[in-house]
Amino acid sequence: MKKLLFLMLFLITSLNVIAQDWITDFSEAKNIATKDNKTIILVFQGSDWCAPCIKLDREIWSADEFKAYAKDHYVMLQADFPRKKKNALSKEQQGKNNALAEKYNKNGYFPFVVVLDKNGKVLKELGYIKTTPSKYIEQLNTSLK
Repeated sequence: MKKLLFLMLFLITSLNVIAQDWITDFSEAKNIATKDNKTIILVFQGSDWCAPCIKLDREIWSADEFKAYAKDHYVMLQADFPRKKKNALSKEQQGKNNALAEKYNKNGYFPFVVVLDKNGKVLKELGYIKTTPSKYIEQLNTSLK
């Protein structure tokens, strides 16, 4: 029994380490960015239908190199727009994402990555780029100099 409990605890802990720490509330992201002096990376994605979004997640956001860097430098804010019923967001979350899209993604591009300062000012915009995590970090950071 103790071994099973230990294994379950290990797996839960491991999953938390592997997953990108996404914030889904803009106010919370701004508060963290202000408190920790970090840049906000706002990502508009269609997690269950947008092929470039899925590639960006797999190749960049999920890469250990990116996650390690992001942990110390970014607040990762996600605005997901899934289409499949099984992945539907709560009405509250969908409303928050719609409000972010109205302000930062009026053209409805996916994926769309917006680099914001701690106050929500746009510093840079980009999308999917076939590159390495370190090169993508360089792209994100060019607006910060």
